[in-house]
Amino acid sequence: MTTRVYKVAGHRFAVISNLPEMAGLGLFTLMDNYEPFAEPSENAPESPLFTLLVEHSTALPEFTEETRQDDEGQEILCGHDGTGSSMFNFRLRDADVGTLLCSPGYTQARLVVPDTTNLNSVKFAVNNSLMVLYALATAKLGTALFHAAVVTFRGKGYMFLGKSGTGKSTHARLWLRYNEGSELLNDDNPVVRISGDSAVVYGSPWSGKTPCYKNESSPLGGIVLLSQAPRNKIERLRGVGAYAALVPSISGKRWEREIADGLHFTENALAGNVPVWYLECLPDEGAAKLCRETVTDGLDG
Repeated sequence: MTTRVYKVAGHRFAVISNLPEMAGLGLFTLMDNYEPFAEPSENAPESPLFTLLVEHSTALPEFTEETRQDDEGQEILCGHDGTGSSMFNFRLRDADVGTLLCSPGYTQARLVVPDTTNLNSVKFAVNNSLMVLYALATAKLGTALFHAAVVTFRGKGYMFLGKSGTGKSTHARLWLRYNEGSELLNDDNPVVRISGDSAVVYGSPWSGKTPCYKNESSPLGGIVLLSQAPRNKIERLRGVGAYAALVPSISGKRWEREIADGLHFTENALAGNVPVWYLECLPDEGAAKLCRETVTDGLDG
């Protein structure tokens, strides 16, 4: 067995591999996106928040499905076993590539992958297992894993939300092109932590189709909910409107009371302390400049 320790947004977690080498490669060779977040396990000052054991099996455990998420041939089925313990089944193009079994509190988990699974499928299962565990284990700690794109500009981070296909990545690229000094922090799954009356946004090992794995952070200067439109218009959201804009973009099992309460705390703190905006836009230079001028100057559009 081999163990590695990682730290993302201040939260440590450990991965233990009980897998043999596949095509001459070990599990951690596949996890290059985690290297910027690696820590020497012997120097870790405290126990990890959670530990994931990855191992092979000839048969995946059975479980009862509760809900599922399907995104372009990538499925995550959420459910439980006969004892009520949480389980997640990962499927890639209709093939089972792994099942995650979690302890109460999500402090210990085991990912079982079929011994016939190829390298890409193993990486898919491991990435999704760690995202699930991270989102659930940190939910009560003032932390949220977002589905969003983030750019930094003049020392602050600006996060773009929206449904899949809305154009979050496109809008981030427009900022990089037309707003000099902008840099991409993360293109798919940034982490936000509450810090007193403010918030900090962090890069993560999970960045979708754009490889951007930065172990960096910035104070969160604003959050922008995007929607496609025939013109560019931006307005400030407040109160319930700001809160409602955040909820769909945050990962978590909201039917579990402790997780729901933790996420509510984080969402309420963000809605009350970080400016939230709604941008109807075209995928053009004007949208990027209008957004930047408004959210960085704090003007009401």
